Amino acid sequence: MSSHKVTSLKLKRKSRLLEIAFDDGNEYQLTCEFLRVNSPSAEVQGHGNPTLVTHKRNVNIKAIEPVGNYAVKLIFDDGHDTGLFSWDILYQFCVNREALWQQYLARLRAEKGSREPLIDMQIRYS
Repeated sequence: MSSHKVTSLKLKRKSRLLEIAFDDGNEYQLTCEFLRVNSPSAEVQGHGNPTLVTHKRNVNIKAIEPVGNYAVKLIFDDGHDTGLFSWDILYQFCVNREALWQQYLARLRAEKGSREPLIDMQIRYS
């Protein structure tokens, strides 16, 4: 178990990115889509049989709620809000981002899934 702590979270809504800084000085960016399709929630992870989440290319984070000093709850604009993203999970996502993303894309291809939204929506943030 790592002991990395998040020192800064910055949501960039227009680019759909979450910037994350850790106490070891490293900074990363994760897309909202990546966070949504890899949500640590039971709804997505199941019980050892993860659900393939599709059609989330344009998903965004609507709100970030702190959970103690160890995690955040990310509330997505598609209504998903049950994942608790601990600092350790976020760190693992950051350092393994490329491998996790390639696994997701491979699974998407194998199951003939799509990243494209089911309904094209144009959302403007001010």
